[in-house]
Amino acid sequence: MKISIIGAGAMGGAMAEGLIRGDFFKNEDICIADPSRLSRDRFADMGITATPSNQLAAQGADIVCVVVKPWLVENVLRGIKDVLDYKQQILIVVAAGVGSDSIKSWLDNGDQMIPLFLVIPNIAIAQLESMTFVTPVVAEQHHIDIVRNLFNKMGRTILTEESHLAAGTTLASCGIAYAMRYIRAAAEGGVELGFKADEAKQIVMQTMKGAVTLLETTGLHPEAAIDLVTTPGGVTIKGLNEMEHAGFTSAVIRGLKAGAK
Repeated sequence: MKISIIGAGAMGGAMAEGLIRGDFFKNEDICIADPSRLSRDRFADMGITATPSNQLAAQGADIVCVVVKPWLVENVLRGIKDVLDYKQQILIVVAAGVGSDSIKSWLDNGDQMIPLFLVIPNIAIAQLESMTFVTPVVAEQHHIDIVRNLFNKMGRTILTEESHLAAGTTLASCGIAYAMRYIRAAAEGGVELGFKADEAKQIVMQTMKGAVTLLETTGLHPEAAIDLVTTPGGVTIKGLNEMEHAGFTSAVIRGLKAGAK
């Protein structure tokens, strides 16, 4: 099985890195297309095929992933339409806000539609730790199994309706930036408390990793886990209450809702 990624930007590049690190494809079966020579050379050095031609990348691949900015999707799809095999290939479009109706109209050939998926990963896919949302648009069960298994190799996958993709984008794709902003803020606080900057960052990252592992292992609700470390009159509850006075929970929810608009 072969896979091509059209677009080697932040997300397309992260997907390529995840495929290289994973075991779903051999390196010689991965191809990336991008107009940038610098990007192509970078991935060629990793042992995968790199080409400036979207059509060459699309030809012969079992799975074709279009991972470009939303305003470029139409031109890219129209440019590869004539070389796509609607009976043999699977098309994955990774572009927030581009609807399936538009994609189907750009690919319409009058009598059939290529198996099509809308997918929203996040950049942790490069480290095989993405939270990925997959929406089957035109697909049979065996297509769904292939795509879900592919992205499960690079993190966790949720099959969802197209109407939920915007929420998924802000919660997980944008959400990884929100998590990093917390890490930055907490690390800066650690410096103010007396740690060196790099030490503070490591402390915060390990603490977050431990929190995630604890919730995954125990199945506890976050609030129940918080109760385990909040002694009456202790420093934890004082710190939490001070954050809430500053609007911590409200700010997070408002940020998520703003990102989903």
